[in-house]
Amino acid sequence: MTVARFGRPHRHLRRTGSTNERARELAESGAPSGTVVTADEQSAGRGRHGRTWTAPRGKALLFSAILRSLSHRHRLLPLAVPLAVCEAAEELGAGECRVKWPNDVWRDGRKLAGVLIEARPPDWAVVGVGLNVGIERDEFPEELRDSATSIGGAATVDDAFAALCAALDRWVGAPDDAVLTEFRRRDALAGQEIRWTGAGEGTGRVEGVDPDGNLVVRLSDGERTVLGSGEVHLKLD
Repeated sequence: MTVARFGRPHRHLRRTGSTNERARELAESGAPSGTVVTADEQSAGRGRHGRTWTAPRGKALLFSAILRSLSHRHRLLPLAVPLAVCEAAEELGAGECRVKWPNDVWRDGRKLAGVLIEARPPDWAVVGVGLNVGIERDEFPEELRDSATSIGGAATVDDAFAALCAALDRWVGAPDDAVLTEFRRRDALAGQEIRWTGAGEGTGRVEGVDPDGNLVVRLSDGERTVLGSGEVHLKLD
């Protein structure tokens, strides 16, 4: 199967509750693979575990793409999508980007973008991306001013849209070995001490990701454990 070219068709909204919700509705009604929904502003943007995603109007890329049909070749989609975001952001002058497993893109230790993938296998997946493009420090909520960042410079939301569509074309469905190699190169958690809660809790040092995209952690007693992205909340120690 050839991966559909992302961004064709493209539905842009001035304001919506959530681009992922709109894309899910389109997916359920049979919209083709590659369809993208964007918005200038959303009132109910979501991250993982029910977190909210907010951004000033017109200063972030609020993006949700439909991918269908899903197969084994998409099993590393949760790794491939943030790689595409990194590539797109760097093309626009963001500087080196890294991935905080499973779904955050960092620049200089600050969050630049978040990814939320929702799926109904084997029919479709909705790939949601929130990428900060032109948000100034004082425009972030006060509690995020030291932990969030934007591409900045001359980058525009339209530039980010075009760059991300092209990067998704390259990374979605890419060979597993290419995805794993690039993810490990950009892995922001490798070697870091972390704590997690959710499916059990614990602490340990991150060793990287396994061939299925799970996080591998070495515990203090020398044993290893594997964490799935849907199971845990992570904090750096």
